[in-house]
Amino acid sequence: MTYTLHAAHLYGDLMNTYGDIGNILAMGYYAKAVDAKIDVDLVSLGDTFDPNKYDFVLFGGGQDYEQTIVSKDIQAKKAALTDYIEDGGPMLAICGGYQMIGHYYIGAQGEKIPGIGALDHYTLSQDNNRFIGNITIKNDETNQTYYGFENHNGTTFLGKGERPLGKVLQGHGNNGKDGTEGVIYKNTFGSYFHGPILARNEALAKRILKLALKRKYPDADFSALDQLNEDLTKNVVIKP
Repeated sequence: MTYTLHAAHLYGDLMNTYGDIGNILAMGYYAKAVDAKIDVDLVSLGDTFDPNKYDFVLFGGGQDYEQTIVSKDIQAKKAALTDYIEDGGPMLAICGGYQMIGHYYIGAQGEKIPGIGALDHYTLSQDNNRFIGNITIKNDETNQTYYGFENHNGTTFLGKGERPLGKVLQGHGNNGKDGTEGVIYKNTFGSYFHGPILARNEALAKRILKLALKRKYPDADFSALDQLNEDLTKNVVIKP
C-alpha cells in the first residue's frame, strides 16, 4: 500500500527566502522508507485553506515587505489555520512563519504587524542587532540535539501552553535571554533554524513525519522509519 500525505506550503512563493521548501523534500525522502509520498499545494494570496484537506503545513520565512503582505492576507485564513492547529494538525513554521502564527511581531520600523494568534507567543525587534550564526539546542522530551543556523532580528517570547523546541547550548535562540529556541504546541513546531532544519536533523524530520502519518493512518505500522535510523547508524564510520 502506498500512503499519501497532502501538504500545504503556505505562501511558498513569498515566504521561502532560505529554501524552506527543503523541509518538505526532507520529509519526502524519509517517507519513501514506508512507501509514502507527499503531494504539495501552494496556498498563497487569495487562496482558501481547508483544514480537512491537509496532513502537514509548512510556513517558511520571508523578507519584511513580503511578510507585511502575508500578514494582511492570512487574516482570512486565521480561523481555518487555528482549527487545523487545535485539531492536532502537524505544522512546521520557520522564522517569519513562526512569528506570524503568534499574536504579532514588531517590524523594522517599529510597526506592530498582526499574526493570527493561533499560538500565544509574540515577537519584538532589536535595535541595530541581529542574531546570526550556528546554533545548537537540546530537546528535553526526546533528549535529541538539533543543529542549525539562525539569522533573525526578532526576539520571541513564548506564552501559555507553549514549550520550547529546545534549550540553547550554542547561539541565541528565541530572544537571547531565557535560553529557549523555537516552540512546540500540540503538533505545531516553530523555529528560527534556517537551512532547512529538517534536512540537517533527521530525528526531527521523522518525528514530524510520523505524526502526520499516524494522524491520517492510525492503524498502519510505520516502525520502518525507526529501523531506517538504526540501519543508517550502523553504516556510519567515524574516522579519527
